Amino acid sequence: MVISNKPVRLILATLVACLSLNSFANPTQDSTQVIQETHPVTTTPAHEEKHEEVHAEPSDVKSKIKAFVNHHVLDSHDFTFFSDELQGKHYGFSLPVILWDNGVQFFSSSKFNHGESVAESNGNYYVVNHHDGKIYKTDATGKLNEEHGHPTNVRPLDFSITKSVLSIMVVALLMFLLFSKLARSYAKNGGIAFGFSRIFEPLVLYIRDEIAIPNIGEKHYKKYMSYLLTIFFFILFLNLFGLTPLGINVTGNITITFGLAILTFLITNLSANKNYWGHIFWMPGVPKLMRVILAPIELLGIFVKPFSLMIRLYANIFAGHIVLMSIIGLMFIFKSWIGSSLSFALSFVLSILEILVAFLQAYIFTMLSALYFGSANEEHHHEEAHH
Repeated sequence: MVISNKPVRLILATLVACLSLNSFANPTQDSTQVIQETHPVTTTPAHEEKHEEVHAEPSDVKSKIKAFVNHHVLDSHDFTFFSDELQGKHYGFSLPVILWDNGVQFFSSSKFNHGESVAESNGNYYVVNHHDGKIYKTDATGKLNEEHGHPTNVRPLDFSITKSVLSIMVVALLMFLLFSKLARSYAKNGGIAFGFSRIFEPLVLYIRDEIAIPNIGEKHYKKYMSYLLTIFFFILFLNLFGLTPLGINVTGNITITFGLAILTFLITNLSANKNYWGHIFWMPGVPKLMRVILAPIELLGIFVKPFSLMIRLYANIFAGHIVLMSIIGLMFIFKSWIGSSLSFALSFVLSILEILVAFLQAYIFTMLSALYFGSANEEHHHEEAHH
């Protein structure tokens, strides 16, 4: 394994360049969902009292902060910038809901009224569960049947454009515009970049010279460069967007990191050579009995590698959101200006640290992917044939 000794230099340089992008998570933005905590549904009279207890709005500050932090890391079917808690108004825009339930059901998320109403489409009724943000099929009363605290209603297939999906689309469009412009500048200027997009040229060269070539090799690195560049800037931009007051938590969603890890897994194994598979199923230079024992372990390692990619990215980003939002919430709990000031200072320092983590996680995911690609294309060594 070849690990560059320059990642800290890269991260510190980009950290200084991007300090202006840093902002605190805005508690007002996600407090919209704290206001929405309750009653998307009604129940039968026999269960009405119990239902109100389970779904009642948080009344004390600590409960509101806890609900706010929990909702902050969830996806949403609308994009709310901020809310007026006193008047119950939300400022943002609705997103399209696309469900498959006896055919395609297409309607605006405004029908949910931020989770407070039952949405009707072609005679079907749906509600949003505030605990998991999922859409469930119900009746006109909006009743959710629960067992052990979990809804048992049918969940239609959901292909909706959620806040996370929209964020991914925006990042994809941004990357396309930035790097297509960078590519055109190379063609027009004889290999010299110009314009705003040239600020990304050092990062592109760094990924090529310090990640791709050392880990994959001069012979094979070019066929993986497009993926490595895409995955690095995709994770980086989404991580940085997660530090804005928009309440975006895409890379802190395990389904997203699972999808990214699956891509690395497929590319690694579909592009691997015979030597790679030979080392897994019949390791050269090892006694035959040991080969039988080691083969299942090596085969298990094929699946452990992408799993570690998925968990590492998800856990670091998710934990960063939880810790930062919890510390910001302490400002509303402390009754003295000293405690609130300390919470503010600590949240500011952590916000700066999160920028470092944003670059670091993008670097680690890209570097490990390159390392896996390199092992999949490693050439057969002649000395092993004589063992």
